Amino acid sequence: KTLRKRWWNEKKYWTTSKSIIRRIKYMQFVIKRDALLKSLTLVQGIIEKKNTLPILSNVLLDAKDGKLSIIATDLDLVFYDEISEIQINKDGATTTSATILYDILRKISDNSDIKFDLKNENKLNLITDNSDFNLLCLPTDNFPNFADNFEGNEISFNKSKLLTLLNKTKISISSDDTRHYLNGIYLHLTEAEDRTYLTGVATDSHRLSSSSIEIDTGKSFHSIILPKKTVFQLCNLILDTNEKVLVQTSESKIQFKIGKTKLISKVIDGKFPDYKKVVPTNNDKILTVISSDFVQAVERVITVSLDKKEGVKLILEKDNIKFSANSTNSGDGNEIVRSNFTGEEMTVSFNSKYLTDIVSEVEDKNLKINLKDEISPV
Repeated sequence: KTLRKRWWNEKKYWTTSKSIIRRIKYMQFVIKRDALLKSLTLVQGIIEKKNTLPILSNVLLDAKDGKLSIIATDLDLVFYDEISEIQINKDGATTTSATILYDILRKISDNSDIKFDLKNENKLNLITDNSDFNLLCLPTDNFPNFADNFEGNEISFNKSKLLTLLNKTKISISSDDTRHYLNGIYLHLTEAEDRTYLTGVATDSHRLSSSSIEIDTGKSFHSIILPKKTVFQLCNLILDTNEKVLVQTSESKIQFKIGKTKLISKVIDGKFPDYKKVVPTNNDKILTVISSDFVQAVERVITVSLDKKEGVKLILEKDNIKFSANSTNSGDGNEIVRSNFTGEEMTVSFNSKYLTDIVSEVEDKNLKINLKDEISPV
């Protein structure tokens, strides 16, 4: 009985060991530093630097079929990229620290060849020029597995138009955790004059931003609230490409495809408020001023304030605006800018940051502000 038990334990040990050895693929490939660094730069905004799950601080590198797949996630947002300019000697996959790998690549000479060699399950070797690094790894078995099915039609967007929509609305995203449904951009379809638009709206209850881009009539799109983190990562991704952006939605996720890169995000679970009710409709006093003159005047007078969120006062007259800012600790600043105002003389005050955020996104030469009185929303 003792010999039989010993034989059985040894057999089980060697069977398990062979299984582990078969699972570990000692990958080996050579890649240009610049191609990999571009992906790793985008990954930095996805991963969480301080994470209770160490695997989520890692990036998955999967070399097979003549290409390198790069995947990073924080469980709410998933980043996929694919690099085909690569020489693969052995197929395989592993995960290693995204931050450390990124820092190494940043400090290596441009356009260098880097040889990656997975020595064992826990050690990835990098060799380039006169440098040699060994990085600790975690097995791919522990990396989250995602099954994403997007059955709806893809909607194609011009990258510049979509980026404009996001930039014009993201300035008003809330950071209030008690009303999580305001912590993103509400994307939905609207119609006007027999045309269909993708409209983005964001509000922090103090200010509201809305922007629309036209899409083909008849396209289907689930109304969703796109999280703040996803918005900023998507802007970074679009900014660095000339490709069209393909969008698909499901009940709980949205997918953006840009060339060989994909960004998949969970959406915020909640109901966005009826924003149309708070947009003023009877503001009949119109102020017209050159946009650049307006924002520069605000920035100059607010210089005296240590807190850049302090108020700036505007005295509106028929043909000019008198800007003034006053700080009990620093002093005061005043400036006059030419303008045109259709109402009687009026004094209004604003949070200076709100004004500069909004005006910086105005593309027209002239800024038009519709007012009702000294206390109502504009």
